[in-house]
Amino acid sequence: MRFLKLIAVSAAVLALAAPAAAQQKVYRIGAAVYGLKGEFMQLWANALKEHPAVQDGSVKITVFDGKYDAQTQNNQFDTMITQKFDGILFVPIDSQAGAQAVDKAVAAKIPVVGSNARVNSEKLVSYVGSDDTVAGALEAEVVIKAMGGKGNVLIIEGPIGQSAQIERRKGNQTVVARYRDVNVLEMKTANWSRAEALALMENWLTVHAGKIHGIIGQNDEMALGAIDALKARGLSPKSIPVAGIDGISDAIKAVKEGTMVSILQDAQGQAQGGLDVLLRHLVGPGYKPRATVWEDYAREGLHWGDGTARQYNVPWTRITLQNADALLVKRSK
Repeated sequence: MRFLKLIAVSAAVLALAAPAAAQQKVYRIGAAVYGLKGEFMQLWANALKEHPAVQDGSVKITVFDGKYDAQTQNNQFDTMITQKFDGILFVPIDSQAGAQAVDKAVAAKIPVVGSNARVNSEKLVSYVGSDDTVAGALEAEVVIKAMGGKGNVLIIEGPIGQSAQIERRKGNQTVVARYRDVNVLEMKTANWSRAEALALMENWLTVHAGKIHGIIGQNDEMALGAIDALKARGLSPKSIPVAGIDGISDAIKAVKEGTMVSILQDAQGQAQGGLDVLLRHLVGPGYKPRATVWEDYAREGLHWGDGTARQYNVPWTRITLQNADALLVKRSK
C-alpha cells in the first residue's frame, strides 16, 4: 500500500513538473540578415535582442551576418539546420536565391518568418515588413515636387535583385511616369553603400554637370553619400533636393538641417514583430504578442489578430522637423 502511495505521489510531482518544464523551453532562433555594415540592419538586429522574450531568457538569438552575399546566407542556413535551430528570421539579400535556403529549412522542419526584405517562397510562415513600393513612391513624389514638377533626376538603387530595390524602383518609376517634364538621367546601384554612392555621384556630377535637379536614393546611406559628393563640389544640397529611406540617425540629423528628406522604416517593429509571429507558430495559440508594434500602429490598421496572417505591413513614417528630435532621443536609449 505504501508503495502504491509513493507511485501516486511521484506521478503527481511529474504532472506538476511537466507544465513548468514546458514553460522553461528556451527557443533557439537564428536571425539571418543580409549584412550588418549599414546602420539600418544594425538597428534591426539590436532591436531583436531587446524583445522581451530575449531579455527574459525564453529565446536565445543568434544573428548571422550575410555579408551581402546570397551564398553566404545559404551556408548559414546549413549551419542552422545542422545545429537544429527552432526557427529562423530571414532578411535576404536576394529575393530569388533566398528561396532555396527557405526550402531547405522547411524540409528540416524549421519554420522561417521573413522580415524587412522579401523572398520568393510560398513556404514562409509569414512576412513582417513594410511596403517598399509605397516608400519608393513617397520619396519620388517629394523630390519631384521640390523640383517644381520638371527637370532631370538621378535614381541610386539598392543591390539588384533584393526585394527593396525591386519594389522601391517600381514606386520611383510609377511616380516619375506621371510627370511628363521629368527625365531620369541615370539609374544605377550603389548597393546600399554610402561610399559607393559617393563615388557614383562624383562621376555623375562630372558627366551631367549643371543638369542634375533632383536625387532619389533608395536608402539613406546612399542619399547621404550623394550629399557628401554635392558638398565636395561646392554645391548646396538645399538647391538639389535629395531623398532617402530608412530613418538612420545621420539622415534624421540631415532632415533637421534641411539637406534631405527621409522616410522612417521601423526596424524595431519589423524585427520584434517578426519574432512575435515566429513564436506564435512555435508556441501555439496560447502565445501572446510582446512587441509594442501592435499597439504602436493599431490606428494605422496593423493588427495582431491571432498571429497567423501571411503578411504584416508595418507603416512608414515621414521624418519631419516636428518628430525628428523625438526619434533621435528614442534612438539614443
